[in-house]
Amino acid sequence: MPRTLFTTPLVNTLLRGLSRLLLRLAGWRVEGSLAVDKCVLIAAPHTSNWDLPLTLMTAFVLDLRLHWLGKHTLFRPPFGALMRWLGGIAVQRHQKNNLVADSAQALREAEGRLQLIIPPEGTRDKVTVWKSGFYWIAHGAGVPIQLAYMDYAQRRAGLGPLIQPSGDYERDLITIRAFYAPFMGRHADKT
Repeated sequence: MPRTLFTTPLVNTLLRGLSRLLLRLAGWRVEGSLAVDKCVLIAAPHTSNWDLPLTLMTAFVLDLRLHWLGKHTLFRPPFGALMRWLGGIAVQRHQKNNLVADSAQALREAEGRLQLIIPPEGTRDKVTVWKSGFYWIAHGAGVPIQLAYMDYAQRRAGLGPLIQPSGDYERDLITIRAFYAPFMGRHADKT
């Protein structure tokens, strides 16, 4: 995997301290800790553009090594290089490809710590059905799913339990969705 701000030594240290300070000043609490080196991290609810900076600051506080999937339009000049340095991987959402298989293989083969963060809604809009790619990437890579959250109502963000995908998506999704039920996104009407 290419170098990101999470793996740039001095930058990482400075941004971890700055993130702690900014989150504290904004009244946010960061909870939990990472128990594994590699996982698919799902972040929900995803309802606002503010989710990205809050996620990045939370990742610094928790000392994560994030990579995230984002729609390809975020990676256009002049900001493309910055988005990749922030850990972003461009995705063509409307193009048929082997994104799940390719992501699972990259996660399996990556050396060291790596967390691939995916918003299961696939959009900031209100959805009733989550996209299943996060699940099949974790299953294919043989890594757990780390449940991560941002609760704007309680001003807290962090890591919840790990879920090992059993291969029964519908059954596992019941457990996952139950965990997220109490959390409110920035735009509660989209939660």
